[in-house]
Amino acid sequence: MIWEVFRQEDAGEYHTHCGNVHAPDREMAKLFAQIQHGRRKPTNSLWVAPKEEIGEVDTEDAKFGGTTDKSYRWVMGYKDLDAAFAEEVADSESEQEEADEAKRARGGDD
Repeated sequence: MIWEVFRQEDAGEYHTHCGNVHAPDREMAKLFAQIQHGRRKPTNSLWVAPKEEIGEVDTEDAKFGGTTDKSYRWVMGYKDLDAAFAEEVADSESEQEEADEAKRARGGDD
């Protein structure tokens, strides 16, 4: 049986898929996951799940009617601003850059 393995590097972070193991039951899968995936990098915890229990929502199915464009949250997302808003736009741009840098440092998507 194939078990998918998800690893969490530090407490509070997301678990990310790191591979799979072949094992007859959950206990052996956890043991194999520790040996194969838990010792190579710093690991806080591991999850194992049977491969057939993993479901996927792909791009075709992921049409939820919403948008991932969240530029409305930032002043720079609005067009045709006059010079009076230049300082606010600059502040907003620096906030966006800091947020993007923090996201890259975490290595994830929000």
